Amino acid sequence: MSPTRRLLSLIRPFIWWIVAGVFLGFATIGSSVGLMAVSAYLISKAAIATDVSQLSMAIAGVRLFALSRAGFRYGERYVTHLATFRILTRLRVWFYRAIEPLAPARLQTVRSGDLLARIGADIETLENFYIRVIVPPLVAVLVTGLACAILGYFDVILAVALLVFLLLTGVALPLVSRWLSQQPASEAILARAELNATLVDQIQGMADMLAYGQETMFHERTMRLNDQLNQLQERLAVIRGMGNGLAALFTSLAALTVLALAIPLITGGQIDGVYLALLPLTAIASFEAVQPLSQAFQMLESSQAAARRLFELIDAPPAVVDPPQPAARPASFGLVVKDLHFRYSADAVAALDGVSFEVPPGRRLGIVGSSGAGKSTLANLLLRYWDYDAGSIQVGGVEIRDLAADEARELVGVVAQHTHLFNTSVRDNLFLANPEASEEEMIVASQQAQLHDFVLSLPEGYDTLVGENGLKLSGGERQRLAIARTILKGAPVLILDEATTHLDSLTEAKVWEGLAQFMAGRTVLVISHQQAGMAHVDEVIRLEEGKIVDTSVPTELP
Repeated sequence: MSPTRRLLSLIRPFIWWIVAGVFLGFATIGSSVGLMAVSAYLISKAAIATDVSQLSMAIAGVRLFALSRAGFRYGERYVTHLATFRILTRLRVWFYRAIEPLAPARLQTVRSGDLLARIGADIETLENFYIRVIVPPLVAVLVTGLACAILGYFDVILAVALLVFLLLTGVALPLVSRWLSQQPASEAILARAELNATLVDQIQGMADMLAYGQETMFHERTMRLNDQLNQLQERLAVIRGMGNGLAALFTSLAALTVLALAIPLITGGQIDGVYLALLPLTAIASFEAVQPLSQAFQMLESSQAAARRLFELIDAPPAVVDPPQPAARPASFGLVVKDLHFRYSADAVAALDGVSFEVPPGRRLGIVGSSGAGKSTLANLLLRYWDYDAGSIQVGGVEIRDLAADEARELVGVVAQHTHLFNTSVRDNLFLANPEASEEEMIVASQQAQLHDFVLSLPEGYDTLVGENGLKLSGGERQRLAIARTILKGAPVLILDEATTHLDSLTEAKVWEGLAQFMAGRTVLVISHQQAGMAHVDEVIRLEEGKIVDTSVPTELP
């Protein structure tokens, strides 16, 4: 299905808004045509009338069309813009829901700035599709029929002459404009996305950029991208300007042609001379409907390019698909892994190769290994961010990929080495894990993570904003907040992935002491690239290149 047809399918709930916009647009320009025609007739008639009463109908017509044009114009703008904003709102929600199942597996290769450009600028570009591409051509067809009918009433040759120029302006010119703008419009969308992605990268890495003295290099790169985008936009502006100029030329030529054809008809007595001014002025007024079409076809190219970028992303198959009939939540939460195999892609090295182990409820397993050994991959598979290629992962006797992804993630609480914190309050970041938790439960979780006393020292306590990704907090403070959040979730399976890496030894000891009570009765995996923290587990396995190479029992247990 083409991008245009797919975009049209998304507006079915708003089809009557679009129909109303077309009707009001036709009524607006129809009123303009009527106003121009009646005004021309009134002026001509006034020059030869012997009694003012002969002008009463024309005067009333001028007033009617003038007032109705203003009212219809307001209604048309209100309806089309309201419909467009509602459509854009629906598109943003639709796009977010479409990419949510793709995270994180299918979004790892997409730059955050490019993703922001798609959900922001690309969807904004589609505003032109709904307000400047769909409505104007439909209005133009109706107005063309009206104008040709008016001139055809006097003589068919006048209607044919007007139709030729309307087709030149409303069909031939837009097709040429679209052909000329096809490449620069698509390239401008891509250039804008690249510029946005680059700016986001630079803002996120500004501290490092300044530390290494590379701001000049990045500034020059940004300016090159900006110049490239400006050049493309200038090309589009030139094409748009040429289209507007030629449309104005065709309007004038149409008026002159109609006038030239009307004069012999008037002198021959076939048409009353009072209508001489009405005919060319009616032709001029009708071009208001077709003049925007050149720009509409140019906007169509930009809209299609933006739509292709959206569909390109959401058409990617999700890494995880829920089963048709998901299994029920298990009654117990022991973990059994058998002969597990997994690759991140078909041509990638095996991340896990025949891994097997068992963690009964209430037991703690330590997993150590160097970077890339496959430790964090186990956590990703337990959370159903990916599905394994072969083997089995069972929680309480239930295959984890037989569970819905949301259900599987409810069973697992993770403290990762790098946890994202939202730019909101400490309280909101904690309640993210369990919105239904009470204030007392939040405080207990913070105390167990050795976070409570620190939060009370802040000016606004739990209502203190943590900054973008927690930048107002130190590394250890961010990690304790992440631990408290996981405790508050209360999941029966706990994964501690380098959970205490950023903590000093004294705080780490206190955190482990607080975690001991929380871990009781839970299935726990403690992941680390070294033996630190392994004194708190019952058994340790060592992973290397996706395989278990050693199993041991720690000499010291809490």
